[in-house]
Amino acid sequence: MSFVPGLGSSIQEQRDRWERKRSRTARELVQTEQHYCQQLKLVTTYFVEILKAKGTLRQDITENIFSSIKAIHSVNQSLLVHLENGYFGRGFDQFCPHLQHYNTYVDNIYNASKVLRIQLKKNKAFRRFKKLQETRPEFNNQKLEDLLQLPILRIDQYKHFLQDLTANTSPDNPEFQQLSRAVTAVSEVSHRIQNNTRCHENHLQLCRVQKLLKGRKTKVLAAGRWYIREGWLNMVPPKGAEAKPKMFFLFSDMLLQAKRCSPLHPTNGDKFTGQHMYPLQDCTLEKVFGHTRSKGGLLSLTFPRAKLLLMSSNQEDLNDWYQSLSSAIRKLQSKQTVVHHRDELHQRPSHSAADGHNVLSSSSSNNNPGRKRNMVSSESDRQADKPPVEWESSAPKRMKQGDTPEQSSAESSSSGCVIL
Repeated sequence: MSFVPGLGSSIQEQRDRWERKRSRTARELVQTEQHYCQQLKLVTTYFVEILKAKGTLRQDITENIFSSIKAIHSVNQSLLVHLENGYFGRGFDQFCPHLQHYNTYVDNIYNASKVLRIQLKKNKAFRRFKKLQETRPEFNNQKLEDLLQLPILRIDQYKHFLQDLTANTSPDNPEFQQLSRAVTAVSEVSHRIQNNTRCHENHLQLCRVQKLLKGRKTKVLAAGRWYIREGWLNMVPPKGAEAKPKMFFLFSDMLLQAKRCSPLHPTNGDKFTGQHMYPLQDCTLEKVFGHTRSKGGLLSLTFPRAKLLLMSSNQEDLNDWYQSLSSAIRKLQSKQTVVHHRDELHQRPSHSAADGHNVLSSSSSNNNPGRKRNMVSSESDRQADKPPVEWESSAPKRMKQGDTPEQSSAESSSSGCVIL
């Protein structure tokens, strides 16, 4: 075996660099964990415990605001003991099974903020109590609203700390597997936070658009609906009249056309009136050029009972609309294809069973011609006793994606636009 000069020293230098990075990350993790536990203690001691003793808030309201923060504080105190003793792998290995407390907290954080705002507005005693507690020197001018966000922020910090520790730990180290499992578990909670944030932001956008629309006839808030974009586009009339600007709101399942209310209206001068809702389920989109002298172009949207020609003189804006519409239509139609495929798979056994029953009845009648009349009569009696859906010869009607109670209105408009 030949010896390569300098190879052993370079490997040792690499190991030394890993150890220095690991030590630096570990030291920062311990310091931030100590500060984090101190801040959690402020909330549990000066808010949760005292509010419970004084009865300033009802128990259910207190639980809505603070959720599982007391359990989180207890779990993190145990984690801190392991970290301060240098047992990072073992500490997180025992910490991760308790991440459900963070999941509970994450799922409740937006509701907690809402309940807190309501209580600060309506409950004078709680408002005075909160202000008094925040003036304590221990809080260092920190507000309760900021402290309640700490567990959310800490999960993202854990993710980065654990990734750095794992990257600078040798696979031969017993802690490597423990740290790797912790990265996976914490990343799942981090992903949950991101999903909740997106859902919350989407809900705020839907509420904003709903408030922009006059009256209550046009319903924007719907389960499973996602806001995509909005903007002005010129709608070309079918008979060659002058194009008129319209406001369009694009969602994951439909395109809403609206017009601005009269600016002279005393209460709705800054709002829009919904005109048409175009479902994207059966929409065909095409980009048309050459109608605006190389500035912009036309988008053609064809629905089962309607057709739209939308024009823009801004080429970049038109391309953005085309990309957004194409993506929304493609995703919606791909989901519909999956639903239809599942329905067909569920229907196949029922067809085969019905066919086997028919074959069996046919063979029995052929073997016993004398009993044919009695069998037909008794079979008719049995069918008459059953509900019609059970004994009809046709297959059950295939449900579409919109066949749910909360989307019944969307189902009725799937074949064309809805005039508002």
